[in-house]
Amino acid sequence: VQLVESGGGLVQAGGSLTLSCAASGSISSYARLGWYRQAPDKQRVLVATISGGGSTDYADSVKGRFTIFRGNAKNTVSLQMNSLKSEDTGVYYCNYQSISQNYWGQGTQVTVSS
Repeated sequence: VQLVESGGGLVQAGGSLTLSCAASGSISSYARLGWYRQAPDKQRVLVATISGGGSTDYADSVKGRFTIFRGNAKNTVSLQMNSLKSEDTGVYYCNYQSISQNYWGQGTQVTVSS
């Protein structure tokens, strides 16, 4: 499975960005897709995930501000980020997880300036 992310960049606090990730290869529509963030000198943490059936999970820090959704073909996942804060800064990684597989994208940088 290959994951290709896009959409990162520099934005002012209060602004919005949308990240997208396209999965290719031997993918399953039942797999969970998600986004994780790694800030400098910090561990990688969950931001949001979505199952093949559409159930979602969000970090408390982003609830009400971020929305995760999958494309109709189920092989893409996007993260709409609104009301961005400086603490949202980091490298965002797309993740594909099934019963027997766990893959990561190369990451895309999001920088929120205050």
